[in-house]
Amino acid sequence: MFLCARKALATEPVPRRARLMAGKRYVYDTIFCMQNLYFRVTSESFINFAPFKCVKYNIFNIRHYFLLQDVQKHSVHTLVFRSLKRTHDMFVSDHAKTIAQDDESFKLKMGVKLKAEYGAVLHMPVLKEGKDRVSLLPGSMQGHQGYTQPGDDPDYLITGTHAYPSGPGVALTADTKLHRNPSDGGVHSMALALPPSQARQDVSRTAASVGDIHRHAGGAERSHPQSSAVSLLEGGGTRNSSLMRKAPTMPKPQWHPPWKLFRVISGHLGWVRSIAVEPGNQWFVTGSADRTIKIWDLASGKLKLSLTGHISTVRGVAVSTRSPYLFSCGEDKQVKCWDLEYNKVIRHYHGHLSAVYGIDLHPTIDVLVTCSRDATARVWDIRTKANVHTLTGHTNTVATVRCQAAEPQIITGSHDSTIRLWDLIAGKTRATLTNHKKSVRSIVLHPRQYTFASGSADNIKQWMFPDGNFIQNLSGHNAIINTLAVNSDGVLVSGADNGTIHMWDWRTGYNFQRIHAAVQPGSLDSESGIFACMFDNSESRLITAEADKTIKVYKEDDTATEESHPINWKPEILKRKRF
Repeated sequence: MFLCARKALATEPVPRRARLMAGKRYVYDTIFCMQNLYFRVTSESFINFAPFKCVKYNIFNIRHYFLLQDVQKHSVHTLVFRSLKRTHDMFVSDHAKTIAQDDESFKLKMGVKLKAEYGAVLHMPVLKEGKDRVSLLPGSMQGHQGYTQPGDDPDYLITGTHAYPSGPGVALTADTKLHRNPSDGGVHSMALALPPSQARQDVSRTAASVGDIHRHAGGAERSHPQSSAVSLLEGGGTRNSSLMRKAPTMPKPQWHPPWKLFRVISGHLGWVRSIAVEPGNQWFVTGSADRTIKIWDLASGKLKLSLTGHISTVRGVAVSTRSPYLFSCGEDKQVKCWDLEYNKVIRHYHGHLSAVYGIDLHPTIDVLVTCSRDATARVWDIRTKANVHTLTGHTNTVATVRCQAAEPQIITGSHDSTIRLWDLIAGKTRATLTNHKKSVRSIVLHPRQYTFASGSADNIKQWMFPDGNFIQNLSGHNAIINTLAVNSDGVLVSGADNGTIHMWDWRTGYNFQRIHAAVQPGSLDSESGIFACMFDNSESRLITAEADKTIKVYKEDDTATEESHPINWKPEILKRKRF
């Protein structure tokens, strides 16, 4: 084919040949493309090809035709856009259309599920309110119900079980096997006539459950209210919609006395970045940007000891409950273990590649966990100084770390706006929480509940262990939150970069107090910032570390009452946001 083309080209007249030779590269490209076209298309295609209906069909006619056509060039962006448009036009009618459910496979699936999960109770009677649902079950499931429906006849025979356990020494007879259902009207009137039981009174006085918080915060209902459960028990196990359902209400927050400034402690020459309280509640320790660690008497606020050794800001301190050791970490990448009997460093833990921002001790085993600007958290064996695990997964600075005895044993918060729950044994991520939109700088664990809170510039969020299920938002502290603390009474404290402290009711998220203490005389107003806060072990004192180089101690106002400081409670159910 190429030889024929060259021969035809050689026999062309000179002017035409010169013109074709000037564009020979395009000629040969066109010939090559036409060769492929010649072998691919059928004779019918050539016959229907309009330019060649009146000419002899050969490859050179096609060549000459394409030489006369102007090829319009388009940018890659235009071509991609046209392709996307064609794709959209093709599938626009099926966009977001769900796949039709196959009735046969659905019946089979539900039948298998019923056998596997409810086979042990299929012979038991069905409640009246579930009668309509049972009638809708597939035939494969209805085949398992070999008993008379309770709604069909008030007298029905129970097989394989007994509605009420017989008393000691009372044998089952033909009369006791026959169970008579009370009518709905009788149950309703009986339940209304019952006096309030002790159980119902106790429930009304207890704190709301996490299910209540879910419901009031706008989340889906995941559990029945406690009062409904008690009324269900008192009504003989019969569910009545008029008794159980009530309008959703916000739980009223518990009253907490306000906190007031009790003492201001000076002594550091730089920002105070970290706090830890000794287990015996006799003294507490602070780490500062002046590269020193100071130990203070908790009762008097006097300086007891200064420790030097770090060559940069001390960002974290922790006092062991299992040994007379103090641990510290700083921006010099160092993690130190201090023996408080000799006031000397006895161990170094080397491994972090950048500043170490947080430190925490495991409560039950001799393990130390640190977090760093190198986007990792490291688990250390306290005695051998071995790096047991390097917890990788965060994509930015890990700002805070917390340990607990229950699973998950390690929780970290990072500037990549995520929280990770870690499996300590495997050294891998157990769950990643991505609800925050800003850096997570602080995490606090509730001392009594199986919950925790995280602080970020967008929100304070509460979570449920072990999987990190979201509970509620605490909105209103519109600043960069550096630290959180919580006590057993349900008082949550958040400290921010602008020097403000907010007090919250843990259960309801009600902000009952806001504090902005004045800076130390001689300091700039811009040096108003809270870097760390912590309750002492008696939970009667709140200690804060601040940017004006002071340590402030707060205590509850003993003279305050519910009348002098009432709760300004305005439920905002519709304004609560889940994320």
